[in-house]
Amino acid sequence: MVGSIQFPHLGIRLEHVIKSVSIGGFEIACYGMVLAAAMATGILLTMRVARKTGQDADAYFDLGIIAIIVSVICARIYYVVFSWSYYRVHPAEIFNLRGGGLAIYGGVIGGVLTVFVFARVRRMSFFRLLDTAAVGLVWGQMVGRWGNFFNREAFGEYTDGLLAMRLPAADVRSYEITELMRRHMQTIGGVDYIQVHPTFLYESLWNLGVLAVLLLLTFLVKKRFDGMVFLFYLLLYGTGRFWIEGLRTDQLLLPGSGLPVSQVLSGILVLAAAALLITGTIHRRNGKRSGKGTEHDESERTFDKTH
Repeated sequence: MVGSIQFPHLGIRLEHVIKSVSIGGFEIACYGMVLAAAMATGILLTMRVARKTGQDADAYFDLGIIAIIVSVICARIYYVVFSWSYYRVHPAEIFNLRGGGLAIYGGVIGGVLTVFVFARVRRMSFFRLLDTAAVGLVWGQMVGRWGNFFNREAFGEYTDGLLAMRLPAADVRSYEITELMRRHMQTIGGVDYIQVHPTFLYESLWNLGVLAVLLLLTFLVKKRFDGMVFLFYLLLYGTGRFWIEGLRTDQLLLPGSGLPVSQVLSGILVLAAAALLITGTIHRRNGKRSGKGTEHDESERTFDKTH
């Protein structure tokens, strides 16, 4: 039945999963509502972490509002740039966000730039802001991926694995149905179904694990340096994204190379984050041995004096 989403090996069958709701004759996409919920709860979580760590939660509210606006714009620009072969033919679609088309890495880049400017203007620690915001960021990514669920997008190639997801072919964009999916297409009750990797679900579950690690680092690991939590975010999220991106059929490709841009960027970020974590840890240990203290210790003292 068109509108259904099934996980046959788990015995889950969801009927009439809507893509939008109509309020006063105006259609509101579920994708947009999920993203809005992800952003709002992400800000609230970041503010809570800020309070628990003795920081000014209101500053993070201000940062969150600005970062959301900038990140959405950058996420759209990133997506359009690497999908230019389509948008140069359909320029009016560039501003149509209701059907999806936001690239997470574009949003992350926009968020980091926002934090940098905000830190300079407010005279706050750039790296400490990144550490605290990383928790809300990965939460938002975890929740936001479910927008892809309602849109029937961001799925992978055909699979018959335990978590395989079955979708009516009529509910997905025809150009995202691969030859392998067509060969394994099933007709049930007169409806053609494809069966795919639910990569949005894989990423959401992976991000849940990343969130747990970041919270442990934030509240239980005292011997850390500023920027360490954010670097672990880049390392862990990048590792998962590198794997998951290889499964997807809607990859954004680097022009002239045929390589998935998000997979390439993930690999670079994982290597860079690992190198910086090793360097930062060595620097902290050397600083402790010399009796000079650490960047984190200094930032704690400075923070205590100013707040």
